[in-house]
Amino acid sequence: MTVTGVENSLLVFAVSLLVGGFGIHVGSKVALTSQEYSYAVVTALFGALAWALVEVLFSRVGLGGLLSSIIGLLVWTWVIRSRYSVGWTRATLLALGAWLGALFALAVLALFNIGNSTALGVPGI
Repeated sequence: MTVTGVENSLLVFAVSLLVGGFGIHVGSKVALTSQEYSYAVVTALFGALAWALVEVLFSRVGLGGLLSSIIGLLVWTWVIRSRYSVGWTRATLLALGAWLGALFALAVLALFNIGNSTALGVPGI
Protein backbone atom coordinates (compact mmCIF):
# COMPACT_ATOMS: atom_id res chain seq x y z
CA MET A 1 0.00 0.00 0.00
CA THR A 2 1.45 3.32 -1.04
CA VAL A 3 0.70 6.62 0.60
CA THR A 4 -0.13 9.58 -1.63
CA GLY A 5 1.00 13.11 -0.94
CA VAL A 6 -2.45 14.11 0.31
CA GLU A 7 -2.70 11.08 2.61
CA ASN A 8 0.79 11.78 3.95
CA SER A 9 -0.10 15.44 4.56
CA LEU A 10 -3.27 14.45 6.41
CA LEU A 11 -1.31 11.95 8.51
CA VAL A 12 1.34 14.54 9.41
CA PHE A 13 -1.42 17.05 10.24
CA ALA A 14 -3.23 14.51 12.48
CA VAL A 15 -0.05 13.45 14.31
CA SER A 16 1.03 17.07 14.74
CA LEU A 17 -2.39 18.04 16.08
CA LEU A 18 -2.44 15.10 18.51
CA VAL A 19 1.07 15.94 19.74
CA GLY A 20 0.07 19.59 20.17
CA GLY A 21 -3.06 18.50 22.03
CA PHE A 22 -0.95 16.23 24.23
CA GLY A 23 1.34 19.14 25.05
CA ILE A 24 -1.57 21.38 26.00
CA HIS A 25 -3.12 18.55 28.01
CA VAL A 26 0.14 18.11 29.94
CA GLY A 27 0.29 21.87 30.47
CA SER A 28 -3.25 21.86 31.81
CA LYS A 29 -2.30 19.12 34.26
CA VAL A 30 0.61 21.26 35.48
CA ALA A 31 -1.20 24.59 35.71
CA LEU A 32 -4.70 23.60 36.81
CA THR A 33 -7.19 20.80 37.07
CA SER A 34 -7.25 19.40 33.59
CA GLN A 35 -10.00 19.22 31.01
CA GLU A 36 -10.36 16.21 28.71
CA TYR A 37 -7.67 15.43 26.13
CA SER A 38 -10.13 16.18 23.32
CA TYR A 39 -10.59 19.68 24.77
CA ALA A 40 -6.81 20.17 24.56
CA VAL A 41 -6.75 18.99 20.93
CA VAL A 42 -9.44 21.52 19.98
CA THR A 43 -7.51 24.19 21.89
CA ALA A 44 -4.38 23.24 19.92
CA LEU A 45 -6.32 23.62 16.68
CA PHE A 46 -7.69 27.05 17.69
CA GLY A 47 -4.24 28.13 18.85
CA ALA A 48 -2.63 27.04 15.59
CA LEU A 49 -5.26 28.88 13.55
CA ALA A 50 -4.82 32.05 15.64
CA TRP A 51 -1.03 31.87 15.33
CA ALA A 52 -1.27 31.36 11.55
CA LEU A 53 -3.67 34.28 11.19
CA VAL A 54 -1.29 36.58 13.06
CA GLU A 55 1.64 35.42 10.90
CA VAL A 56 -0.31 35.98 7.67
CA LEU A 57 -1.63 39.40 8.69
CA PHE A 58 1.76 40.65 9.86
CA SER A 59 3.61 39.32 6.81
CA ARG A 60 1.10 41.00 4.47
CA VAL A 61 1.91 44.40 5.98
CA GLY A 62 5.65 43.71 6.04
CA LEU A 63 5.98 43.18 9.80
CA GLY A 64 6.92 39.48 9.83
CA GLY A 65 9.73 37.98 11.84
CA LEU A 66 10.29 38.54 15.54
CA LEU A 67 7.42 40.99 16.08
CA SER A 68 4.85 38.66 14.50
CA SER A 69 6.23 35.74 16.52
CA ILE A 70 5.89 37.64 19.80
CA ILE A 71 2.36 38.79 18.94
CA GLY A 72 1.54 35.24 17.81
CA LEU A 73 2.75 33.87 21.14
CA LEU A 74 0.59 36.36 23.03
CA VAL A 75 -2.45 35.49 20.91
CA TRP A 76 -1.79 31.76 21.39
CA THR A 77 -1.58 32.29 25.16
CA TRP A 78 -4.79 34.33 24.99
CA VAL A 79 -6.51 31.39 23.25
CA ILE A 80 -5.39 29.11 26.10
CA ARG A 81 -6.48 31.71 28.66
CA SER A 82 -9.90 31.99 27.04
CA ARG A 83 -10.48 28.26 26.54
CA TYR A 84 -9.46 27.34 30.11
CA SER A 85 -10.94 30.43 31.80
CA VAL A 86 -7.76 31.29 33.70
CA GLY A 87 -5.67 34.40 34.22
CA TRP A 88 -2.51 35.29 32.38
CA THR A 89 -0.22 33.68 34.95
CA ARG A 90 -1.91 30.28 34.78
CA ALA A 91 -2.21 30.54 31.01
CA THR A 92 1.53 31.19 30.79
CA LEU A 93 2.25 28.20 33.06
CA LEU A 94 -0.07 26.07 30.95
CA ALA A 95 1.70 27.27 27.79
CA LEU A 96 5.11 26.39 29.24
CA GLY A 97 3.83 22.95 30.26
CA ALA A 98 2.37 22.52 26.76
CA TRP A 99 5.71 23.32 25.20
CA LEU A 100 7.56 20.85 27.45
CA GLY A 101 4.91 18.14 26.97
CA ALA A 102 5.02 18.46 23.19
CA LEU A 103 8.82 18.41 23.23
CA PHE A 104 8.72 15.19 25.29
CA ALA A 105 6.16 13.58 22.94
CA LEU A 106 8.27 14.40 19.89
CA ALA A 107 11.37 12.99 21.60
CA VAL A 108 9.51 9.73 22.27
CA LEU A 109 8.31 9.60 18.66
CA ALA A 110 11.90 10.14 17.50
CA LEU A 111 13.00 7.10 19.56
CA PHE A 112 10.72 5.01 17.36
CA ASN A 113 12.05 6.66 14.18
CA ILE A 114 8.85 8.62 13.70
CA GLY A 115 10.54 11.86 12.89
CA ASN A 116 9.73 15.02 10.99
CA SER A 117 6.69 15.64 13.16
CA THR A 118 5.76 18.94 14.69
CA ALA A 119 3.35 19.91 17.41
CA LEU A 120 0.52 21.78 15.75
CA GLY A 121 -0.90 24.29 18.18
CA VAL A 122 2.30 24.63 20.23
CA PRO A 123 4.58 27.43 19.01
CA GLY A 124 8.26 26.83 18.44
CA ILE A 125 8.07 23.07 18.19
